[in-house]
Amino acid sequence: MRIDKFLVSQNVGSRKEVQKLVRSKQVEVNGALVTKPDQKIDPDKDKIAVKGEKIEYSQYVYLVMNKPSGYVSATSDRDEPTVIDLVPKELRRKGIFPAGRLDKDTTGLLIITDDGEFVHRMLSPKKHISKKYVAEVDGEVTQDMVDSFEKGITFRDGTECMPATLIPDENNPKKAQVIIREGKFHQVKKMFITQGLRVKKLKRVSIGGFALPENLAVGECRTMLEEEKQQIFL
Repeated sequence: MRIDKFLVSQNVGSRKEVQKLVRSKQVEVNGALVTKPDQKIDPDKDKIAVKGEKIEYSQYVYLVMNKPSGYVSATSDRDEPTVIDLVPKELRRKGIFPAGRLDKDTTGLLIITDDGEFVHRMLSPKKHISKKYVAEVDGEVTQDMVDSFEKGITFRDGTECMPATLIPDENNPKKAQVIIREGKFHQVKKMFITQGLRVKKLKRVSIGGFALPENLAVGECRTMLEEEKQQIFL
């Protein structure tokens, strides 16, 4: 791989910016100054430093976001702001995308990455990775609804949902946790509609064994830790 392409892929700067760094002798490979932007390197073996700071190679990027309402889960949109717009410049990389969609008005845990295989493992219906939401609805959640979710909801068009878990809030009858193991379009909202209720607020709080970090403010995102990535599949 060319050194300039490597540095761009690691968010050191744009192609022009990293070429300028090379020409101003601020890039080193294995302790030796780089003089040409097209110098070939091996990201897995060579030690690269910029301005004396080591660049840790990452083939893919994995970000966790606390999604706010009002943003669509897409890489681009002509009319609406997207979750990618919220990613800080230093964390952005060409090809990143939201792993699974949260509706524009749905908030909470969202993974952003450029690793398609990772996303497939996380979202594949065969893997049955759980997704937990907190829902606020316009009526009381009853035991009959809990039973209906447990049996598996069927939508009006005949679409069948896998059995899901509905846990009413002990302190608020219009609030509940919902745990699903698939990701059909508007699934949680449509499940409540079959019970005569409409969702007023919806927040995803966990995927698998990974919960939305408490110290991640709404609208913020950061790089995921290696153990956090593994927690998803627990």
